[in-house]
Amino acid sequence: MESDFTGEGRRKAARRLPESGYMGLGPYMLRVYGYMAAGLVLTGVVAYFGAASGFYASVAATPLFWIVLLAPLALVVLLSWRIERLGTGTAQICFWTYAALVGLSLSGLFLVYAGESIARVFLIGAATYGATSLYGYATRADLSRFGSFLFMGLIGVVLAGLVNLFVVSTALQFTVSLIGVLVFTGLTAYDTQRIREIYAEGDDDVAAGRKAIVGALALYLDFLNLFLMLMRLLGTRRR
Repeated sequence: MESDFTGEGRRKAARRLPESGYMGLGPYMLRVYGYMAAGLVLTGVVAYFGAASGFYASVAATPLFWIVLLAPLALVVLLSWRIERLGTGTAQICFWTYAALVGLSLSGLFLVYAGESIARVFLIGAATYGATSLYGYATRADLSRFGSFLFMGLIGVVLAGLVNLFVVSTALQFTVSLIGVLVFTGLTAYDTQRIREIYAEGDDDVAAGRKAIVGALALYLDFLNLFLMLMRLLGTRRR
């Protein structure tokens, strides 16, 4: 019998009807995208008002800035490793808190880039992301075989970005950003298919609610990083 861990096995499982009382695939994916979209809106609102109010500038000059930068990482670890032990409400609070803290840390974008440029790049990123996520949801191809390649690309982008903090090379930043766009575009399709296939494991509504939050976090991070890479490539700085 074919293993359920293969791509084909998961796709066959996805076509089976869920157990009674378990939400359908459509409502489940709508919940995932709803959480993700709400998280992005919260991030954008906090980022804008953080810059407009001067709060970001005041925090950036103090040790509190490091707390703002590191706290989201702690919440990601909590959601990733402890999600099975968290209630749905607690998981939601962690996600909203994470989105708000990320927004605060990104307030500097409104001080560096022109507002029109941010809006333009956001629309480009949203269109790219939407098309890629739709492909990941609808395709019959098994994208899991690209998982290792995309993960290695992600590690490479992170390491090269850290190196560029010290060498400050415009050419390296351009290369990293270009590769980053490709990596996070691929991850968008990969994660969308993975979220759909995880649904087929057929847990109850409570577990599905927690999984929806984790899925939303993955897609949120894919879009956010894609947007940031595009900003480095296409953004227009303030004069």
